[in-house]
Amino acid sequence: MDENRLILASASPRRRELLARICPDFTVVPCPYEEPRRKSDKVQPRMWVQALAHFKARSVAESHPNRWVLGADTLVVCGGQWLGKPRDLDDARRMLVWQARQVSEVLTGVCLVRRGVDRRRLVRSDVTRVWMRDNQGVREAYLRSGDWQGKAGAYGIQNVGDRLVERIDGSFSNVVGLPDRLVAAVLRAVGFPVLTG
Repeated sequence: MDENRLILASASPRRRELLARICPDFTVVPCPYEEPRRKSDKVQPRMWVQALAHFKARSVAESHPNRWVLGADTLVVCGGQWLGKPRDLDDARRMLVWQARQVSEVLTGVCLVRRGVDRRRLVRSDVTRVWMRDNQGVREAYLRSGDWQGKAGAYGIQNVGDRLVERIDGSFSNVVGLPDRLVAAVLRAVGFPVLTG
């Protein structure tokens, strides 16, 4: 029975919560390797998040043959800058100020992989446009909370609500880190029963 359970290749509690709403029967095995750093300006952001999602899923699938493994990666792009996870408080502040001045795009790549006799791979991505408020007091209070740590673009939309985010165009769950409709479609394509999407 365990052989039929999906594996989520992520340590993110947000991704776990989102996946549980789509497909509650899964196990978590985080990717054991540090993800590669961006190396070339020739790579488009959409291709990059898809490649990292594939890297994470494949890395876990190597140790779990014949099991389906789901990997995901999220990146924020704003004004031509790629905004991953901030290095420190100053980097987080820089990212939030930058995003308050122009629209940003949140891209999440997802990859479903199975290694073994019947090797298969499905790779997709989603994008959501985000407009942030330019409110220094709210921004500084958020930065003091420490919630920006470990989050692409230095914020978690589920925690800042409309205090920092004015509006979005696209999937809310994509901004959180896992586009629910897209993941449901990918899982359904390989025969997993899903609860939503």
